[in-house]
Amino acid sequence: MTQETRVRYAPSPTGHLHIGGARTALFNYLYARHMDGKFIVRIEDTDTARNIETGIMSQIDNLKWLGIEHDESIDIGGEYGPYRQMERLDIYKKYADELLAKGDIYKCFCTPDTLEKEREAQRASGVAAPQYSGTCRNLTAEEVAAKEAAGETYSLRMKVPADVTYKFDDMVRGEISFESKDVGDWVVVKTNGIPTYNFAVVIDDHLMKITHVFRGEEHLSNTPKQQMVYDSFGWDHPTYGHMTLIVNEDRKKLSKRDESIIQFISQYRDLGYIPEALFNFFALLGWSPEGEEEIFSKDELIRIFDTDRLSKSPSMFDKQKLTWMNNQYIKQMSLEEVVGLALPHLQKAGKLPQELSEEQAEWAEKLIALYHEQLSFGAEIVELSDLFFTDDLHYGEAEKEVLSGEQVPEVMAAFKEQLASLDAFEPAEIKSAIKAVQKATGHKGKNLFMPIRVVTTGQTHGPELPDAISLLGKEKAIARVGQYAGA
Repeated sequence: MTQETRVRYAPSPTGHLHIGGARTALFNYLYARHMDGKFIVRIEDTDTARNIETGIMSQIDNLKWLGIEHDESIDIGGEYGPYRQMERLDIYKKYADELLAKGDIYKCFCTPDTLEKEREAQRASGVAAPQYSGTCRNLTAEEVAAKEAAGETYSLRMKVPADVTYKFDDMVRGEISFESKDVGDWVVVKTNGIPTYNFAVVIDDHLMKITHVFRGEEHLSNTPKQQMVYDSFGWDHPTYGHMTLIVNEDRKKLSKRDESIIQFISQYRDLGYIPEALFNFFALLGWSPEGEEEIFSKDELIRIFDTDRLSKSPSMFDKQKLTWMNNQYIKQMSLEEVVGLALPHLQKAGKLPQELSEEQAEWAEKLIALYHEQLSFGAEIVELSDLFFTDDLHYGEAEKEVLSGEQVPEVMAAFKEQLASLDAFEPAEIKSAIKAVQKATGHKGKNLFMPIRVVTTGQTHGPELPDAISLLGKEKAIARVGQYAGA
């Protein structure tokens, strides 16, 4: 019988869902679904000093919003819980006691001050990566008992085997090896009884029957420590895939302090990005499908996900590609859906009231429809539509050049007259008014349309001109045109 594929995403609640974490969760999810397996979300909350109250549910809520649904976790339970590490301390103690009895780990009574002085001395002597010297490694049972009787606290350290090569076949990078001599005796359980990451993760992955682990390349150096634990218990290792770094457009490692890129999923959500678009975009950060197509549904991505196509090169976070992709998804939405996406941003910005009259709702729908094809994310509607909410247009160099044309006063005077005579201020009537100006003045093409566009909208490019003027309303349109009529 083939073993069921089981993968996990194991965030720490020290912050909200980051784009790096979302990519990790997504690759685990895609692989699980592709293999008809299970996707588990496990909370690694042992860093109690840095945990934030809203961290856990923020992670889970934003994963669900992205469309990354889990099969087991703290909110729905499962056969292999608890799914929160701080609720598993008795489990870790049981296995630590087992290794202590075997002699694979030992009690270390060195104080933080002693350890820091040891590290400083090694650095001073030119050691680039200081290691624990093993002071407590060979204490006798009597010495250990005496220290405990004196009330000295201790951590538990792994007794790293000598001259062992740890090898594994990585799904992304192929065969990788580490030498045990490069890994000092490391802490398995801290003095407060809480296990360290590299110990707890092995216990959890084994007991939860995790078969495959996709994670960031920063975890590569953790792998030999984890293999030591697996070997101490005689357990099989999972298959690892260490995904490449995500880099910014300068090809530098993406940092949470990098303000050039929006970092957290909640921020994209607040800005009105489409979850399906983000799902699609993140899937292409470190993995590529066959062919040139870049727009895929979730079901398509699950079907075609192939570990052989995981990238060995860093993945660039291309902001323009993301906004382009999000725009492609918005274009496929109904107008009703786009209104639902964009309207709250106009209301939040104070452009429209929270409670709309029937007339206001109709106007808002027409306004948003004007930018449906152009809109890259919901909040962008505020900037795009600013011309409809301001009484003070600011012209750039291109606009000023258009307004310097000698025909502008004549065109504006004729257009003002035409607008004033309209009974119905609708796009069709406004279009006819522009034609009437052409006939009356003899000006056409750019000499006609560009001045009208710049004077009414403040822009040289924009939505359909008659539609825009209609939405401005007769009073505002005539007021703007009047400033340039005559002269």
